[in-house]
Amino acid sequence: MSTSTNTLAIEKKMVPGNEVQQVELLAGVEDLYGGIIIDMEKTMDSEAFVPLLRASLSQWKQRGKRAVWIKLPIELANLVEPAVKGGFKYHHAEPDYVMLVNWISKSTNSLPKNASHRVGISAFVMNDKRQVLVVQEKSGKFKGTGVWKFPTGVVDEGEDISMAAIREVKEETGIDTEFVEILAFSGCQWRSMQSSLL
Repeated sequence: MSTSTNTLAIEKKMVPGNEVQQVELLAGVEDLYGGIIIDMEKTMDSEAFVPLLRASLSQWKQRGKRAVWIKLPIELANLVEPAVKGGFKYHHAEPDYVMLVNWISKSTNSLPKNASHRVGISAFVMNDKRQVLVVQEKSGKFKGTGVWKFPTGVVDEGEDISMAAIREVKEETGIDTEFVEILAFSGCQWRSMQSSLL
C-alpha cells in the first residue's frame, strides 16, 4: 500500500519480525510500459534527494519495473548531477525542463530514442497556366548566387505538413495557395546534411 504527495510517497513495507516499516519514496506514476514517471515539482535539496532516489530505485527494481523517468524543471537543475551519478542519462530537453531516464531492468533496454530530426517542406506550386513558382533566397547559403528554387521551410512543432507548405509559400512570396497532395518524401542524416550546408 502506498500514498503519494506531490514529491514523496510513503510506502508500508514488512520487515523481519512481522513489523511494518514506513519507507519514503519519490512519488511517481506507472506508465503503460512497466516504467515509472517522476514529475519533480517541489524544491528539494540534493542531500535529501539522493537517499530518496536510492530507496525508490531499490523498491521499483524489486517490483520488476523496467525504467524510471525523471522530469526536472530548470528550477531543480541541482538534482541533475546526483541523478546522473545514480545511473540516469539524458533523454531529451525542452526550454523549461530536462528528462532523465534510467533502465533498471535486467532485460534488454527498449527505451525509445529521442526525436532527432526536423521535418522540412519544399512546395511545388503551379498556377492555371501551368507556370511553376520558384524563388531566390534573400538569406542563407544561396543568397546572391542566382539559384532559383521551390519555396522551402521547416514544419513547426505540432504543425500539419500541408499547413506548413501553405504557410512557407505565403511567408516567402505573399501568395495564397491551396494544398493538393504530397508528391514525395526524402530523408537524410543530419551529419551528412550538416556538411553539405556548411
